[in-house]
Amino acid sequence: MFLPIFLFAAGLLAAQPSYDLLLKGAHVIDPKNKISAPRDVAIKDGHIAAVEASIPAARARKSVDVSGLYLVPGLIDLHAHVFAGTEGRSLAGGEASIYPDTFALRTGVTTVVDAGSSGRSNFAYFKRAVIDRARTRVLALLNIGAAGMPGDAEEQDLGLMDAKAAATLALAHPDLIVGFKVAHYRGADWTPVERGVEAGNIAKLPVMIDFGEFRPERPFQDLVLKKLRPGDIYTHCFYAPVPMLDTAGKLLPYLFEARKRGVLFDVGHGGAAFEFRQAVPAVRQGFPPDTISTDIHSGSINAGMKDQLNVMSKFLNMGMTLDDVILRSTWTPARVIHREQLGHLSVGALADIAVLRLDKGRFAFVDSYGARMDGSQLLVNELTVASGLVVYDLNGRTRERWDRLGQYGPQGEPSWDGSRGASRARPLPREK
Repeated sequence: MFLPIFLFAAGLLAAQPSYDLLLKGAHVIDPKNKISAPRDVAIKDGHIAAVEASIPAARARKSVDVSGLYLVPGLIDLHAHVFAGTEGRSLAGGEASIYPDTFALRTGVTTVVDAGSSGRSNFAYFKRAVIDRARTRVLALLNIGAAGMPGDAEEQDLGLMDAKAAATLALAHPDLIVGFKVAHYRGADWTPVERGVEAGNIAKLPVMIDFGEFRPERPFQDLVLKKLRPGDIYTHCFYAPVPMLDTAGKLLPYLFEARKRGVLFDVGHGGAAFEFRQAVPAVRQGFPPDTISTDIHSGSINAGMKDQLNVMSKFLNMGMTLDDVILRSTWTPARVIHREQLGHLSVGALADIAVLRLDKGRFAFVDSYGARMDGSQLLVNELTVASGLVVYDLNGRTRERWDRLGQYGPQGEPSWDGSRGASRARPLPREK
């Protein structure tokens, strides 16, 4: 008598879906785990639950066919500007920061690192106004200057650059502050760099340097060969003032020496810091960037830069492989900022995913000074998952057709997870 009831109950349990969401049939690129092959990816409770050659659709509450596409970890933009300052002032140069949810998730970017827009005097406001409200995960490189990047006068003021105070704040927010930023200084001395490095030493975090000009007293070569530590970053690496090529167009040997020391070279495209005449010879001669980032702000988003995928597409068309471009937009930046929970699809990892389409045809790309490069490949984002939730779906792949829903409500079909829209991406667990 009890056996049939037991078997019936066991059958009901077996019929329960094992996963919340299943993405089937894509070519998975997961550089950390050395996967570049067709795989199905299953998600449960906001985390990667399985990555296998074939997972039955019946095992998931929602199964989505993404065959013919590329499935990669959620992209990480290592250099963005998403905070306008306590008084809403623009960044130096007149460009303004952009709220992250307006550009990031639609391009497959699930994590942005604000690169020095805030300093110790306004980080608390940045946290309240942007970080705590955004669906996009926002991390920060804290500016060594107290006020962040409000304009030239304050960014030249050495009295506002306090290494110990910056480090103390970073240590108080280990879940959000991932390093320090030194930017726009024009003086002849190394003081801002030295204070940034001092803060980095105290907090055991990397430093990103963003200088638009160099002087005989502080040449770029000394910055990357003597001042920066292994793991520190120079952004804008393909910017014209960076001495990169000799008169014959050959890469200068010191660049390879700096990389061997462990100094990292980031793209930081921006509105005025990326030129094909620097980048193309560098890539062709074996010096690709370590990380691919945008330096996105109001002055770059509608100019040559556009977005993360456009910058990645530029490097594809320079000859880098798709796997390599994905590596430098996911797992490498995650390691640079010591956020190894991100940038990969390991079972148990946070389910941050971008599903990309690689279009083939005739395309053109523009650098920061209006020069064009023709190409044949363009990356387009189809679907973004952040902490297990679908937060962007270009072609409605996760949705049901309207004429199959009957009398659905004014808010439309419920999301696959039962909610009426995507909730915020969950923050990273606090560091121990």
